[in-house]
Amino acid sequence: MMLPMKSSNDTVRLGVIGLGNMGMAHANYVIDGKVPRLKLAAVADKNSERVEKYANESVAGFTDGIELIKSGQVDAVLIATPHYSHTSLGIAALEAGIHTLVEKPISVHKADCEKLIAAWTDKEVVFSAMFNQRTDPLYQKLRQLIQSGELGKIERINWIITNWYRTENYYRSGDWRATWGGEGGGVLLNQCPHNLDLLQWLFGMPSKVTAHCQFGRFHDIEVEDAVTAMLEYPDGATGVFITTTGEAPGTNRLEVATDRGKIVIEDGKFTFQRTEELVSEHLLNSEGGFDKPFVWNVDIPVKAGGEQHIGITKNFTDAILDKAPLLAPAPEGIHSVELANAMLYSAFQSAPVELPMDAEAYAAVLKKKIAESTYVKAETTDTVADLSGTY
Repeated sequence: MMLPMKSSNDTVRLGVIGLGNMGMAHANYVIDGKVPRLKLAAVADKNSERVEKYANESVAGFTDGIELIKSGQVDAVLIATPHYSHTSLGIAALEAGIHTLVEKPISVHKADCEKLIAAWTDKEVVFSAMFNQRTDPLYQKLRQLIQSGELGKIERINWIITNWYRTENYYRSGDWRATWGGEGGGVLLNQCPHNLDLLQWLFGMPSKVTAHCQFGRFHDIEVEDAVTAMLEYPDGATGVFITTTGEAPGTNRLEVATDRGKIVIEDGKFTFQRTEELVSEHLLNSEGGFDKPFVWNVDIPVKAGGEQHIGITKNFTDAILDKAPLLAPAPEGIHSVELANAMLYSAFQSAPVELPMDAEAYAAVLKKKIAESTYVKAETTDTVADLSGTY
């Protein structure tokens, strides 16, 4: 097989590691030319039949991700393997000076996140995460309003995100799915990293998490498929986060109460009920006991969607070639992982968890869960699961 020629200065040669559902989707839109100045130069997957679908005279094929990284055939990699190997493959790519885009979550637990981030020593290497929902104009507009000060103090956050419905057959589609050793968790580690990332991207990190997690409530799995969590923030704001993969038709409703009224994002719409004066001032100064601030129903013409995965990959390419600022820097991925870990840790202990949490303590609990699992187990080291060849 002919190997790809070295790319020019205006083209990035990409290697996709992991050809499961997401890996194939990424490879396909790159092949289709959806990302200018990016070409698919290599693929890697443990399953040689998947590799053969893509390998040709211009795309090198590998059955080991480390071999792809060391091949010299790529400038960048997109890691779309099962969760634990995000750490080991990410470290290998960063240490090799390869630009790295890693699927969510960037690692399974906080201690592994710290190891991965510590490997990013050359800041000329672009290191991004596939938090594609940051491209959605709805959340971008909310972030703009928060950061501009337009909304005043955030008082309450409620996010019901229960439209992640999954069937029993979904969990049977891979023996690594929904196991402590293969995935490191359930809905919090698979579906909700996007929402947890948006939660911290918009509102910052809470100082305390109290969560009730139900393990295998709806499915024959050992990990969580239903979660209700309460968040407490340093400034007194509170939040509630509810998610499950067992509810249909489900809801995706983010409600934010602020000193300047209320915002609701639901069904692709952005609703802003803006109070004419600050709620805190009206509350203190009003002469009546039951009157409320006048409210303006503000029309904000924002459409849901954005470029999603393609948008993040475009931004990654632009960062490599043009030094464009990253929309989703990978080191920020530690925050969504810590939120997921804290919710699980709180449920394990039936007690609140203070943030920042003890990364090593949680890693030890997770290791014990893996050892005690009656489901498929993965070989692990003390903190990093060794699944670099399993994708």
